[in-house]
Amino acid sequence: MTVHVLVPVFNRLEFTRRVLNCLRIQVVDEPLRLIVIDDGSTDGSADFLDAQLDITVLKGDGSLWWGGAIELGLQRVLVDCQLSDWVLLVNNDTQFDANFVQRLVDTARAYAPAAVGSVICDESVPDQLLSIGAILDTWRLKVRDKLDQTRPRDTAKGPHPVDALSGRGTLYPIAAFRSAGTMKTTWLPHYLADYELAFRVRNAGYKLLVSEATAVLSENEYGNSYQPSGLRDKFFAVRSPYYLPAVLAFWWRASSLVECLTLLPRLIYVSLKLRRSLS
Repeated sequence: MTVHVLVPVFNRLEFTRRVLNCLRIQVVDEPLRLIVIDDGSTDGSADFLDAQLDITVLKGDGSLWWGGAIELGLQRVLVDCQLSDWVLLVNNDTQFDANFVQRLVDTARAYAPAAVGSVICDESVPDQLLSIGAILDTWRLKVRDKLDQTRPRDTAKGPHPVDALSGRGTLYPIAAFRSAGTMKTTWLPHYLADYELAFRVRNAGYKLLVSEATAVLSENEYGNSYQPSGLRDKFFAVRSPYYLPAVLAFWWRASSLVECLTLLPRLIYVSLKLRRSLS
């Protein structure tokens, strides 16, 4: 069995160096296959990656975004993987300890069939939790974190069931992609693509769990930092967390039949509230 690690990157070479160092020191009973998807970096990342003999490098032209980068990686993996293999999604702006992958694999095995994510901790205060995982309020079109209040990480707690998993350190069985499919890049090129994938995997019969024993360290501002310049950018820029095609596609997938029938008026209501908040 192999753990295929997919790391999408665009510039930020210093982060890529750091996350690769974290992956190279892993103590794990499965072989790791490192695949970096470089979506047109211009800061020297391409030259650096080409010199790394233990890494498979896939290249984009700057149009992949997160979802497209992961899709490119998945299509490479699915060509020659075994059904018993795993795929680990890791962002390059994270770091983790040497037992990170092994703990994910152990939890996924113990609670199979399951996809297992990581808690997020503050890199300046490594034992301080920033996030456990996503809970969806499909009627109000809201995502909240299962972490009710900031507290120290407790490695004895969990794993916690959640409604969706992020791409910042999540392990999927290969079999989950055979059942649920891969990325939906037309509608979800970037924001919400990780949550939508996880939701489909859950619908295919897999538990979505987050292990407190497994943490990624990140800056406190780990979310989407994009600042739109106006309403057009807010709803139609791919980088925006409010990118309308992605929002529609995600909540349609996550909603019940009644919620789907009322999705458009509820979305308009939420959009008007956002517009007032910009005024």
